[in-house]
Amino acid sequence: MSTAIYMATRGALAYQKRLEVLANNLSNINTVGFKEDKTAFRISGSPKSTEQGSKETSISGKPQNFPYYLPFWTKTDFSAGQLKSTGNPLDLALEGDGFFCVETPEGVRYTRKGVFTLNQDGVLVTQEGLPVLGRNGRIYINGQDIIVDVEGNITVDGSPVGTLKIVDFNQPYALEKVGNTLFAPADPSVTENRSEGVKVRQGFIELSNVDAINVMTEMIDVMRGYESYQKVIQFLSETTWKTINEVGRLE
Repeated sequence: MSTAIYMATRGALAYQKRLEVLANNLSNINTVGFKEDKTAFRISGSPKSTEQGSKETSISGKPQNFPYYLPFWTKTDFSAGQLKSTGNPLDLALEGDGFFCVETPEGVRYTRKGVFTLNQDGVLVTQEGLPVLGRNGRIYINGQDIIVDVEGNITVDGSPVGTLKIVDFNQPYALEKVGNTLFAPADPSVTENRSEGVKVRQGFIELSNVDAINVMTEMIDVMRGYESYQKVIQFLSETTWKTINEVGRLE
């Protein structure tokens, strides 16, 4: 009986994890540049097949031989979101494969969120105040008429001030989320490639690639599955209680 409860609990935990990931995707449906996550689980005894760019862990954090151990991993869907016109000259979107480069205290990070602004020093920065990198370092803008062409070349009042550094990586991407729509290489040996064929769209932003209808439909399915496992666990618990307290009782 205990084995059956363990197996039902594992199933419930799998559905719970799926629900957490779906809920996070749905909560970021309006986050510019957000990329949705998908979950996958490995049945005990099956070969390990975690894909590149995916991160495996355990729901319970217990050793692998513990009955509740359930290895899973999340994989980010890097497909492009729709482009939305804003008319803001510092809003930039990428059409094609590639990432903007951002300077952070932890090193260079990568993003598809091109909602930029200027800090008090005239440096092009993200909404969080992190410098956006050009091919020659930080980009300084001092002027009114800002033009960014499809190749990422920036001119201000008719004078060139720099070119956006846009890079790409071998696919499938070995990148992991590090917060605020930023990505970092999951493996330090991963190297940048110069993005080929990508176009910069000035005055546009890339929306989240989360499909609300699909996510909500999947959430309903997951919640039903989770409730089914809960009923199984409750039934097994009641059966166990009856076995211990009623079977074999002397009248």
